[in-house]
Amino acid sequence: MSKTKIGIVTVSDRASAGVYKDLSGKAIINTLNEYLISDWTECYKIIPDEQEVIEQTIVNMVDNQNCCLVITTGGTGPAKRDVTPEATEAVCDRMMPGFGELMRAESLKYVPTAILSRQTAGLRNNSLILNLPGKPKSIRECLDAVFPAIPYCIDLMEGPYLECDEEVIKPFRPKKK
Repeated sequence: MSKTKIGIVTVSDRASAGVYKDLSGKAIINTLNEYLISDWTECYKIIPDEQEVIEQTIVNMVDNQNCCLVITTGGTGPAKRDVTPEATEAVCDRMMPGFGELMRAESLKYVPTAILSRQTAGLRNNSLILNLPGKPKSIRECLDAVFPAIPYCIDLMEGPYLECDEEVIKPFRPKKK
């Protein structure tokens, strides 16, 4: 049986140019390593804030690398170069607005500027694409809030079964009748 593939995409002009290290993508990988006991591997990229590059990266991870989940970080604010949500919407078949709504609600517990965040989620083929904010602390807060729904979402799309360490994060799956 092959490993489950999960795409991790850091969207940052400065990180992609090597101006600073990518802490956000590494925070996602570390969090997933804590959550998941399933055998998985990351498809990891650091790219600039360019809508076409973001779209191509997501499409490649879903269509060619068979990632069941692609998690982006960065590019979700109101700055002119923040275009990750637009790129995500452009490549998705259907949007999943509840993810963004819950992440903003969770972040509002910590900072009043959470309403400026435009993170979203959507479906492409049999994959879930999830946009997270760019700060490692916010990444963990948002993932803790939404991840319980992600394994079941992937189940419903007939993707791989993601098994979690329930001491760390408890996924919700309806009881079988």
